[in-house]
Amino acid sequence: MGLSLATAEQWVERWELQQQRYAVDREERFTVIADVVEHVTAGRAGRPLVVDLGCGPGSLAARLVRRLPEAEIVAVDRDPLLLELGRTHHPDAARYVDAEIGAPGWTEALGLDRPLDAAVSTTALHYLDRATLLRTYRQLAAVLRPGGVLVNGDHLPPDEAGPAGIAAHVGRCRAGRQRVFAHEDWGSWWAAVAEDPELADLLAERRRRAEPSGTARPAELPLSVHLDLLRRAGFRQAGPVWQYGESCVLVAVR
Repeated sequence: MGLSLATAEQWVERWELQQQRYAVDREERFTVIADVVEHVTAGRAGRPLVVDLGCGPGSLAARLVRRLPEAEIVAVDRDPLLLELGRTHHPDAARYVDAEIGAPGWTEALGLDRPLDAAVSTTALHYLDRATLLRTYRQLAAVLRPGGVLVNGDHLPPDEAGPAGIAAHVGRCRAGRQRVFAHEDWGSWWAAVAEDPELADLLAERRRRAEPSGTARPAELPLSVHLDLLRRAGFRQAGPVWQYGESCVLVAVR
């Protein structure tokens, strides 16, 4: 299922453009995540060890390794097509692992030889339901060193008691002012992928792994629920360090 470099470059570039539709200040959010990882690993002996959860085609891993070239990054995702794009386009950014976050044995599949300094993610964990998210947080707490961090940049709506609708509106306004108006969105990107014969085998494997038809996507959990689950999972501290509208970088300290 290997890809040519030219094909991977083309599709990753198009991925980056369409993703800007969905994340407020996407590059700043990446930068804040790197700021946190740099801070918690400063002055420590040995190579920092970081896992990138739901890595996709390596967008966050590639930025992290430019910022922290000495770091060892393990990038994990369940999507075979996106993983292969990452392996081909960003081969030196990370060691890529095919595993489903939260599934039995997924942390063992990472092949870690020491505790993690950080687990990072962007726009991936909000797809998990409450029970899977709590299990995942507990699994991460078990493989992070004391003082290690989970850094999650994601869509985290405010509580029902807060001005959720206004926060969402503010975020959309910000995104509209900064958006690069690509021709593609998520759906049209995947539709175009389906027309590329070089990606046919990977797309077929992706479809084979897809959730059964009719499986409902869980509702996005508010920030307060994430904070509660993190504390229940064994994290000492948790809270947002950057936020605009519903776009948030949440940090939890083991």
